[in-house]
Amino acid sequence: MRNLIAFSSPSGGGKSTLIRRLLSDFPQFILSVSATTRQPREGEIDGVHYHFISKEQFKEWIEHDKLIEWEEIFGNYYGTPLTEIDKVNDVHKCLIFDIDVKGALSIKSKFPETSNLIFIAPPSLDILKQRLSARGTETDEQLAKRIARAEFEMGFKNQFNEIIINDDLETAYQNLIDLLKTEHCIL
Repeated sequence: MRNLIAFSSPSGGGKSTLIRRLLSDFPQFILSVSATTRQPREGEIDGVHYHFISKEQFKEWIEHDKLIEWEEIFGNYYGTPLTEIDKVNDVHKCLIFDIDVKGALSIKSKFPETSNLIFIAPPSLDILKQRLSARGTETDEQLAKRIARAEFEMGFKNQFNEIIINDDLETAYQNLIDLLKTEHCIL
């Protein structure tokens, strides 16, 4: 059984919405918690939103190969502790990773027999731009950066095992359930 499921999507693709619903509807899915060296934001809880650790400890984890994947972004480290896999060993559960494309590909590389990569794609970049603009939370410059990042991420989608087009949320969710029934923890 492929019990390590890595989801990736450009910002605004609907990945987090689909994951939250999946976790709510199916108790056999568990969300992987990443580690970071950045400071917690208001409302974030250690061990729930992230494992907040020091740069020294993170570097030690890198040195001792205790991370599935990691990267440095704007001076902070982010990565997935190898111990997250323990959450699903011998318990008939599936571990969900909400992760960027590079991290997903690292999971596939390290766990080719038990991982499945699912890319949640917008119907088009134009629709993605509309979704991001409708949020009204970003400047034009920030929006341009997100679109450039989305184009980069979309370039990796064919390296994923599955691609789900999120044109309609309900349809995308049903397609996801159907996929997971054949491959994973939904019986």
